[in-house]
Amino acid sequence: MTQEASILDGIELAHFIVQTLEDKKGSDIVVLDLRPDTVIADFFVICSANSDRQAKALAENVREKVKETYQTLPTSTEGKGNSGWVLLDYGEVIVHVFLEEERRFYNLEELWDKATVLVNIQ
Repeated sequence: MTQEASILDGIELAHFIVQTLEDKKGSDIVVLDLRPDTVIADFFVICSANSDRQAKALAENVREKVKETYQTLPTSTEGKGNSGWVLLDYGEVIVHVFLEEERRFYNLEELWDKATVLVNIQ
């Protein structure tokens, strides 16, 4: 796979995840383009949930829909819905689902303020 194809796949996956989060009523969804500044990932998808239950449902739905569509699972998963934060690592795309308090605490948008915002859905 060429680097260009890989980048396009990452963008496609990030947009697919945004749509999946929107379908389950995730809010304040942001996609940060971290290229070329980091080797952690190319894109962060950040989303807020209104409750522990919704955070868990959003993460599970992303996992399920990405598996169905792209035949891939996250390489790692961190946190749980009841911890206020869930992370799904798809290599090029890392998904963060936060409760509001945890999102303000970690403030990834400020931490990665040099990243280009590709999507910002309030």
